[in-house]
Amino acid sequence: MSKVYDIGVLPGDGIGEEVVREALKVLDAIQSVHGFQTRRELMPYGAEHFLKTGETMPEAAFDRIRQLHAVLFGAIGDPRIEVGKLEFAIIAGMRHKLDLYVNLRPVKLYHESLCPLKGKQPKDIDILFLRENTEDAYAGVYGHTKKGTEHEIALQEMIYTRRGTERIIRHAFELAVKRGPKPGKDKPQVTLIDKANAVRAQDLWTRTFAEVAKQYPSVATDHAYIDAACMWMVKNPEWFDVCVTTNLFGDIITDLGAMLIGGMGIASSGNIHPGKVSMFEGIHGSAPKYKGTDKASPLATILAMGLMLDHIGQAEAAKALEATVEDLIRTGRIRSLRAGEHRCSELGSMVAEEFLTRARAQRR
Repeated sequence: MSKVYDIGVLPGDGIGEEVVREALKVLDAIQSVHGFQTRRELMPYGAEHFLKTGETMPEAAFDRIRQLHAVLFGAIGDPRIEVGKLEFAIIAGMRHKLDLYVNLRPVKLYHESLCPLKGKQPKDIDILFLRENTEDAYAGVYGHTKKGTEHEIALQEMIYTRRGTERIIRHAFELAVKRGPKPGKDKPQVTLIDKANAVRAQDLWTRTFAEVAKQYPSVATDHAYIDAACMWMVKNPEWFDVCVTTNLFGDIITDLGAMLIGGMGIASSGNIHPGKVSMFEGIHGSAPKYKGTDKASPLATILAMGLMLDHIGQAEAAKALEATVEDLIRTGRIRSLRAGEHRCSELGSMVAEEFLTRARAQRR
């Protein structure tokens, strides 16, 4: 009997429906090869649902998600609705209510033609970023006083806990051990990225990192302040292996990382609680101007689905999917990741068909 996984499908807004549709097309091909099945439950939450009902995402939806294996997410945000309203209720809602404390964001270059940096090769850019996903300035502790006047004050608190800091740092070391050393290195490496010299509360990160590191003698360590890390990401990205950082800084530096590997159209992420239901998405936004045009790249969502497969226990399928995308890029069949260079539907079909072709070739 084949394994069956319950997957929530939340397309959301803008290009979300299109990129998720193509990812599911690829999933059909993958499960036909690897002998598992998925039961997919469509979740309608997003702008259209809110405009019709006034509801963002009800508690019943979060309760239902807790009973699933994973959620595949498209994108959220619509210019007709107040900025942040849907994002905080739906994306942050899942991150906080499901305690998805790991935001895993791979930064991996598949072909030098996608990188704007002179002379950098795929061997130079292969980084795993672990962004803490539930604390910091995103915890939702904020307020205004004297709003709308010249004396207005706006506050938003950066919140760090020992528990939250330690568990993401420990997960970074565990992933480094699992990943092993990069070619030419004796040990895997974890780099802490913070700004503890100026944001003194982040001294908690510095001390916790040092304490956890002692328990992993097989892993090398490094440290960079966020401004220097951004500089070195551009100058010498090959220095980085596994990186762990705060919520705010992780949000920013991984967008920089995305541009080193071809742009937002190929940048995937997982919002993960190890061993529990988790949510997977491309890191791009809803891109309303491309909605319905069939121009958006679905590769970020397709690769996010690969992270989802790994999370639910289909590691071999995840590896095969990534290898398929990499080969399509390396051989030039995917010419570019620019919007409109390929149709969204074309890329989905291309990945699905190539996956099946590679599987048939391996059986011969």
